[in-house]
Amino acid sequence: MVQKKRKIAILGTGNVGATIAYTLTLQGICSEIVLVDINKAKAEGEALDLNQCAACVPSCKVWSGEYKDVKGADIVIVTFGIARKPDQTRLDLAKVNVGILKSVMPGVAKIAPKAIYVIVSNPVDVLTYVTMKCTGLPKNQIIGTGTLLDSNRLTQAVASYCKVDVSNVNSFVFGEHGDACMAPWSLCTISGMPIRNYCKEILKIKTSKLNAELENIYTGMVKSGSKVIKAKGATFYAIAASTAKLVKAILADTDTILPLSTLLNGEYGAHDMCMGVPCIVGGSGFKKVVELPLTKEEQQLFSEKIASLDATFQALEIR
Repeated sequence: MVQKKRKIAILGTGNVGATIAYTLTLQGICSEIVLVDINKAKAEGEALDLNQCAACVPSCKVWSGEYKDVKGADIVIVTFGIARKPDQTRLDLAKVNVGILKSVMPGVAKIAPKAIYVIVSNPVDVLTYVTMKCTGLPKNQIIGTGTLLDSNRLTQAVASYCKVDVSNVNSFVFGEHGDACMAPWSLCTISGMPIRNYCKEILKIKTSKLNAELENIYTGMVKSGSKVIKAKGATFYAIAASTAKLVKAILADTDTILPLSTLLNGEYGAHDMCMGVPCIVGGSGFKKVVELPLTKEEQQLFSEKIASLDATFQALEIR
């Protein structure tokens, strides 16, 4: 049986795009990667460097090209855009990257109309929405990485706090990949045991201190990205690993539940916006939103986060 070849195009070869390409190459997830960047020399250099890994990694053709070379890609990963400057507001950054995306994506969608598009560029929820609107592609073909990275960070933070292996923890972050996110603790478990029970019964944390402890974990997770940026200038390893996990779920057609950004029309009380919620993904891309039960308090908090992100959408005038 001959295995089907899998072609992935990565738009943007900055730290994030290049590291995603490296991660995919190491894991042997695909058979071909084409790198596209406005800086052609940078894309060519990254492709050359990756090809020199050939003797040590699973077989994968890596090359640099132009937008026309995206044709035939199974998955297109979008990482281009500018990084936020010290004196730039999040809203100003969003406006610039929305403009860049609108100038590129309609043409790319015509070149690769059957591809599944994975949006990594920030602000990811806004850009996922804009990609849907400006390309006219079906909802299932456009997926934002949403709160996948945030959820992975939370899972690691919980594992560290509980002193267990990260594989024993299951947790989600809902909402925006940014300030308007929340951690529904009722859905967080350690080897199937709700985290509140685990903390009280196994770790012997007093009930009176539990909420403060969980809030500290959440706050640490939210600040963890900024901590990395302050220390080394940018974050790219964790988002690359998170993106590779999503790509693998799509290509393997595993119907995996991941916290991703997709268009919501009533789910969790959100309307006409993209944000991170648990979704089933498989070979056809996005399949459905999974509406997990939240406590009354969690739903109220999530509604506040939805309203905050909605205000951003309104301010950007993208609807």
